[in-house]
Amino acid sequence: MSLLQRQAKRTEPLTNALWSRWQALSSRDQMALSILLVFLLVFVGGYGGYSVHQAAKDSKSNYQEQVADYFWLRAQADNIDPSALSVNDAQDGANAMPPASRINTILQNSGIDSAQVIAANEGGVQFSFSHPSQAVVSAALGKLEQQGWQFTQLSMQQDSATRQIQVQATVAL
Repeated sequence: MSLLQRQAKRTEPLTNALWSRWQALSSRDQMALSILLVFLLVFVGGYGGYSVHQAAKDSKSNYQEQVADYFWLRAQADNIDPSALSVNDAQDGANAMPPASRINTILQNSGIDSAQVIAANEGGVQFSFSHPSQAVVSAALGKLEQQGWQFTQLSMQQDSATRQIQVQATVAL
């Protein structure tokens, strides 16, 4: 026996009871209940459709707004000078990141992952790292200078066996 047949057998007594009570009502009461049922179905269906329509309309509006913002930002990308922003950020006293964290972020963005960075006296920062590529080391040190850091001490040595360039430096703003 299928699930549908079992369900029909269970609801049969309830259906029979409702049908017998419906038959016991006067024709005027049957008409009033029929009208009420149609009204409720139309009201619930209409409200449900309206709320789905409003949600879709709001979603479409949000999507179009985000697309417009994306294209506006994309159009403005050529107007931004990244080096000017970096220098302003580094010189801004209200910058939320501590100097050692800023140095570490710059080094990581340059491709140097294993740098040891510690804060030194009066806003200075000491760091050391080793890397096999001279180009990556030069680019990282160049980015630090572009962002306003001045080297007060710099030591670079290349290990002859591993060809790693070992850098130790102290910088200050």
